[in-house]
Amino acid sequence: MALHLTDANFEEEVINASQPVLVDFWAPWCGPCRSMGPIIDDLENEFTGQVKIAKVNVDDNHSVAAKFGVMSIPTLIFFKKGAVAGQVVGYTPKAVLAKKLENLLED
Repeated sequence: MALHLTDANFEEEVINASQPVLVDFWAPWCGPCRSMGPIIDDLENEFTGQVKIAKVNVDDNHSVAAKFGVMSIPTLIFFKKGAVAGQVVGYTPKAVLAKKLENLLED
């Protein structure tokens, strides 16, 4: 199960992370977000120990969503060494996300 982030723990869990992080900005009422859920779970299983997978409920955590300019959900932001290393908005196929994660690990 993906790590649930809040405005309070975001910096510790993402910005200060020693490994790349994929953050899924979502909301429970968002249909495309719910469709992404199983994909996010699969990626978490495939990249265990290599990439941290986390979720931010934008309804409950406005500050962190605003800080990264999240205007539409789902928005998935890739972080490496505390900096944004990529972003996708909307439903995205698993293969596309897996490739982006592999690229983060290669650098």
